[in-house]
Amino acid sequence: MDKIQRIRELVYLLNEAGRTYYQEDREIMSNLEYDRLYDELAALEEETGFQLAGSPTLTVGHEVVSSLPKEKHEAPMLSLDKTKDPLALKEWLGEQEGLLSFKLDGLTVVLTYQNGELVKGITRGSGAIGEVITPNARTFVNLPLKIDFLEEVIVRGEAVIRYSDFEKINSRLPETEARYKNPRNLCSGTVRQLNSRITAERRVHFYAFSLRKAGSLDFDNSREKQMLWLKERGFEPVEYRKVRQEDLEESLEFFARETAISDLPSDGLVLTLEDIRYGQSLGTTSKFPRDSIAFKWQDEMAETLLETVEWSASRTGLINPIAVFRPVELEGTIVSRASLHNLSILRELAIGIGDILKVYKANMIIPQIGENLTRSNSLPIPQACPVCGARTEIRKEKDVETLLCPNPECPAKQIKGFTHFVSRDAMNMEGLSEATIEKLVGRGLVKELADLFRMSRHREEICTMEGFGEKSCQNLLDAAEQARNTTPARLLYSLGIPGIGLANARLISRFALGKWDRIQKLTREELLTIDGVGPVMAEQFTRYFGEEKNQTLVKALLEEVRFEEEESSGQEFQSLTGQTIVITGSLERFENRSSLKEWIEARGGKVTDSVTAKTSLLINNEPTSGSSKNKKARELGIPILSEAEFLEEVQNAENR
Repeated sequence: MDKIQRIRELVYLLNEAGRTYYQEDREIMSNLEYDRLYDELAALEEETGFQLAGSPTLTVGHEVVSSLPKEKHEAPMLSLDKTKDPLALKEWLGEQEGLLSFKLDGLTVVLTYQNGELVKGITRGSGAIGEVITPNARTFVNLPLKIDFLEEVIVRGEAVIRYSDFEKINSRLPETEARYKNPRNLCSGTVRQLNSRITAERRVHFYAFSLRKAGSLDFDNSREKQMLWLKERGFEPVEYRKVRQEDLEESLEFFARETAISDLPSDGLVLTLEDIRYGQSLGTTSKFPRDSIAFKWQDEMAETLLETVEWSASRTGLINPIAVFRPVELEGTIVSRASLHNLSILRELAIGIGDILKVYKANMIIPQIGENLTRSNSLPIPQACPVCGARTEIRKEKDVETLLCPNPECPAKQIKGFTHFVSRDAMNMEGLSEATIEKLVGRGLVKELADLFRMSRHREEICTMEGFGEKSCQNLLDAAEQARNTTPARLLYSLGIPGIGLANARLISRFALGKWDRIQKLTREELLTIDGVGPVMAEQFTRYFGEEKNQTLVKALLEEVRFEEEESSGQEFQSLTGQTIVITGSLERFENRSSLKEWIEARGGKVTDSVTAKTSLLINNEPTSGSSKNKKARELGIPILSEAEFLEEVQNAENR
């Protein structure tokens, strides 16, 4: 391949990996793969003298995407050059002294203090511009909000969530698949929350690793004295050891032992020159400071045999390959599966059943394929979708090949419909998360809604799914069995007919005296006689039940469910009838807007997205803000209520 063209490909791949990592908190390639491609790019650039303006060997980071305000850093926050070789680390240090410390794995934050008080917190962001997260920074559990020094202080450090807190947060979630992948992803999203209460609840810690400014103090040219000064002011500096060449390897061994037992997530070490002025005299490259270097641990690898490759269809139409190999122990846990991501990576690894693989855990968390020692390249690409059987297509976009199912009716693309069907106010299959549904559909175990009640047929296979065992499988089957007992209103709502919310489903069911046969045969004219049902809703309803495929779907469901007596038709579901409500901004009492919307619809109200002359009221916890919805509501004379005020009004109305 032409070397210039290869450089262009590598720049695109690495920038895309960086963008998704920093902006979306997800990984599309392993750390090992990123490092390998980065080294290849750097070597090609040096060999050819050709370097693109957007090359990751020049750029520092990526612009973050959020609604938080942005601000330029007082000095660019550069990345660190890195090595995995202890000898290279010793050569870098030379005859100098250095501070060797943990490279914590969270979100880098810059804090500014003036007159002894914390006045600003900014994330690293692109390296040049970060996001202002001051209210969230004030909730960091170990951070001093006031210090006994009145001149300006600028501190850099890492915001992290400890493993113990990470596990507690994950333990509250009902499904393994719904849990956060690692503390870094959780911390990144937590620190950038718009609601600082959420940040406070998740117990974020801040560990200082650099003092950029402390008035006119010079600390006798010593990095260690800077760290000690920070500790005296109440900061918690990152753990470090002062080292020279002769004791560097001993300190590496110390940190290796500490990493294994530490409650703090880390992905390596940082070595910084103790002599501040000497380090500054070395200057920087366009990307790296020359006074510091990162040391990355060698990933623990294990050899194993590839037993099979599963092809899992997703809601986007992508059919993803998953390697299933002979179980091996890595970083203290047994692993037997790893994603192969797409056809390009699968072909690059030259995969075949029976091949000997080297596997590892990226950041000690995510299983990855590092190398294929056999490279038989004998794996056939499926010609048919594993879910619907449609002929597959191979699509190439920006040099990345993927396998797709082109069938728009493929059940794998109907995940949202399945998720709505099992939700709390619908069939209420407790514990059946969207991620689990996607796995069941992707494996072809669930192809239609009625199959959710037939999962016991696939008990053995479900028990082998990632995150499942005998107990969790039984819990799933028990939840499905319990969900068989439902009401006509719940079943109607669960079908996801456009415009038919829970409150309207109850109204329609009551009109039909709770008889499903009568519900399904309601005419447009009959529906229009129901208070709260308009022409559009009536049209959607009759169109749905008029389609043959929906009649077949419902018939299959009726063979699986048992109807209970209809729920109370009490006045509590009528208190908001006739009201059109808009919700905006963050909420305090409800988990999200969807849950508040369901609550309103259960009382006969209607929730829309935009403020119009037909809007009854706007719910906004910042009623004085200058948002476009607030402005429109004021222009039209529409009441703006906080969440608490709205709930109080409804409660008063229902108590009358």
